[in-house]
Amino acid sequence: MKAVIQRVKSSSVMVDKEITGAIEQGLLVLIGIHEDDTKEQMEWICKKIAKLRIFEDEEGKMNRSVQDVGGGVLLVSQFTLYANSDKGTRPSFIEAARPEKAEPMYEDMIEWFKTNTDLNIQTGEFGAMMSVKLENDGPVTIILEK
Repeated sequence: MKAVIQRVKSSSVMVDKEITGAIEQGLLVLIGIHEDDTKEQMEWICKKIAKLRIFEDEEGKMNRSVQDVGGGVLLVSQFTLYANSDKGTRPSFIEAARPEKAEPMYEDMIEWFKTNTDLNIQTGEFGAMMSVKLENDGPVTIILEK
């Protein structure tokens, strides 16, 4: 599982010109699910996202989590994180989980956050063509892989 986490001042996702999710201060999380990913890996990455201390404290040090600052999480499924372009110039996505596995795991992630945190959880739409807007804060971008 791969997550590209961006600290944002605001972020939103649109599908067919309709906003499906939007947050103010928080984290935009682009999540890629691998064909071999397990529930344990999913839970590990969710816990890490919720507790990752990448927001500044009073002294300007990255010492606060998204939970500490009362931020939101915009969770967007993105199979292209598993692109392999070692050969040629057209990426292969063979390592990305098929929709029948990836979509339930994505839904489980959403449910994990809603059950285990008080965060404002917003989402994209699995499998849809999405337009993602964000205002980076920093910028701060962290890549997690489990």
